[in-house]
Amino acid sequence: MSKKTGIDAYSRRAFLRSAATVGAAAFAAPALAQSAIDELINAPRRGNWDDQFDANASRSAAAIVSTNPILGPGAVANVQQAIYDYQTIVANGGWPQVNPQQKLQIGVIDPSVQALRQRLMVSGDLPRTAGLSGSFDSYVDGAVKRFQARHGLPQDGVIGEFTLKALNVPAETRLAQLNTNLVRIQAMSGDLGYRYVMVNIPAAYIEAVENNRVALRNTAIVGSISRQSPVLNSKIYEVILNPYWTAPRSIIQKDIMPLMRKDPTYLSRNNIRLIDGQGNEVSPDTIDWNAEKAPNLMFRQDPGKINAMSSTKINFHNEHAVYMHDTPQQGLFNKLMRFESSGCVRVQNVRDLSTWLLKDTPGWDRQQMEHVIQSRVNTPIRLTEEVPVYFVYITAWSAKDRVVQFRDDIYQRDGATELALQTTTGIERSAGSVEDDILPQ
Repeated sequence: MSKKTGIDAYSRRAFLRSAATVGAAAFAAPALAQSAIDELINAPRRGNWDDQFDANASRSAAAIVSTNPILGPGAVANVQQAIYDYQTIVANGGWPQVNPQQKLQIGVIDPSVQALRQRLMVSGDLPRTAGLSGSFDSYVDGAVKRFQARHGLPQDGVIGEFTLKALNVPAETRLAQLNTNLVRIQAMSGDLGYRYVMVNIPAAYIEAVENNRVALRNTAIVGSISRQSPVLNSKIYEVILNPYWTAPRSIIQKDIMPLMRKDPTYLSRNNIRLIDGQGNEVSPDTIDWNAEKAPNLMFRQDPGKINAMSSTKINFHNEHAVYMHDTPQQGLFNKLMRFESSGCVRVQNVRDLSTWLLKDTPGWDRQQMEHVIQSRVNTPIRLTEEVPVYFVYITAWSAKDRVVQFRDDIYQRDGATELALQTTTGIERSAGSVEDDILPQ
């Protein structure tokens, strides 16, 4: 840091301290509550959180996005710093609970907004200069969106069900969550490779990392609570364009057999062929669909738009028979709770990830890949150099800018029921007999 930059930072902090003094005079009623918060905010361990805040809602939320990967050389130190900061928060009494009597959003005036402001100040999402009024103004709106971004929630600025529950997780629980995840991150602190792919299961997103920087992030759909995606380390060796989809035995028995009894055209409508052990196609008309057991045949869906894996399948070595793939149901990526598969991972904008994976494989630029996809011809592509892939379960982490992120403990592995917010509300869609993908209709 240059001398001038240091002076500027010091001047800014001095200005904020002066403004806080003026604010305290303006809000005499909550002076005692404010003094307790000021004690924490002015603690020397606090660092430069105030300098990171921007009242503009979109910018404050966007500031959460970083090119720093969850894993990597600085990951352990970043989480240790977060633990240090949260120890300070806990030592100073944590943060208040927010118990609104109405939906809190911009324009609302309600006494509970004061507690909301205190809560957001303590976690570094709202600057203390915003004061402790009961008005939900643009400062609070920006701070709520920043908080939502840090917790993987829709950034709408509204205190809805999940935002409220996340706000009211005690600071002690968040500290314990950080300690739990420190162990997980330490286990991944070795050499991960110059290029690698990381799937963070509870965050339901993917990072493609190159030279310790995030080159690409993709939203994902991961395993349901009843059919969890496994934690694994492997290497991606193949991208298949226009893949076949082979129906698992359980789907054949529990789903396809009953569907064929109701609609004998089901297989032909969905381009699913029956293949015997010698590779010969078998006519559906020769099968007794009322039989107790399904025929000992392969049920294989042809490539195409309605294929359950759509345009792409990404293979890597593993004992769980899981893989990453495209999906024709793109609307699922817009959901908050993206825990819908049977272990495999669906990837939004999978062609971007495939292009990145194949960039060192001669003859496979984006244009050629799109051309092959349009042809609907099944095309396996072997990577010139295999790319490491890591499926991890990390619910709390921090980037080097000391922005701490938390996610729901969807598989209930962190030891605190307050962290399994989506699970405890019973919102998870039952996986039923659905395997890796939604069965074609």
